[in-house]
Amino acid sequence: MGNGIAHTFAQSGFKVQLIDINEASLKKGMDTITKNLDRMVAKATITEAQKQETLTNITTYTSINEGVEYASLVVEAATENIDLKLKIFKQLDEACPEDTILATNTSSISITQIAAVTSRPKMVIGMHFMNPVPIMKLVEIIKGYSTSKETFDTIYDLSKTLGKVPVEVNDYPGFVANRILMPMINESIETLYNGVAGVEEIDTVMKLGMAHPMGPLQLADFIGLDVCLSILNVMYDGFKNPKYAPCPLLVNMVRAGKLGVKSGEGFYDYSESKKAEKVAKQFLN
Repeated sequence: MGNGIAHTFAQSGFKVQLIDINEASLKKGMDTITKNLDRMVAKATITEAQKQETLTNITTYTSINEGVEYASLVVEAATENIDLKLKIFKQLDEACPEDTILATNTSSISITQIAAVTSRPKMVIGMHFMNPVPIMKLVEIIKGYSTSKETFDTIYDLSKTLGKVPVEVNDYPGFVANRILMPMINESIETLYNGVAGVEEIDTVMKLGMAHPMGPLQLADFIGLDVCLSILNVMYDGFKNPKYAPCPLLVNMVRAGKLGVKSGEGFYDYSESKKAEKVAKQFLN
């Protein structure tokens, strides 16, 4: 998500400081941005000059203090872990100029709770992009209890400048997107867990029967099963409603390190051997 957000801002002409404490992660992020821009050039969506300009707009940092020194806006996109996010926002609050807006790309955690650890709760807001960020139009704009109208209006208008469609959302666990999506994914996992049907069968029903572009189990793999579990836990803790309790199968898969695409295996196999097998079958056919 972080490299996608950086890509989107940079392509829209903004100067972007991409920050990660790990140099290898920064290199991987820039490689991903470059590959995605190459695809856009190949499809004639952008020119080679626009690609180069986008890359020129991005500077990488491993230090938060250096990266945010002159920032007008910071968009945090760390993993969906409340303790980590609170720690980052404390650091950002101390390091950023007084007029910097602090946004979070959280998909479920309370904006009010995050804002409370800063000295600028009026300037903290949720800016929940959809993945892949350069392609997906939606941005949920989430107001915390203290978010000012000025902050909201600024981020709402900025989202339009990025070519996105902003939607105003209030601060409740899961917001809108994941409050609806995650129970569906969880119920799909329950359906598999109960032996009602297999992985491909469940996804096929939802794709062909409900016109979803991707089945819920495949989508969970792309989101990351650990992320799905974290979001469901936030919603379960927030609502105290058993309908949000994560399926035991999901819990066990995360414990086993089967996280989906990023780990090479989830409900589907994304390993290199599987890719080679797929290519071989296509060649033979």
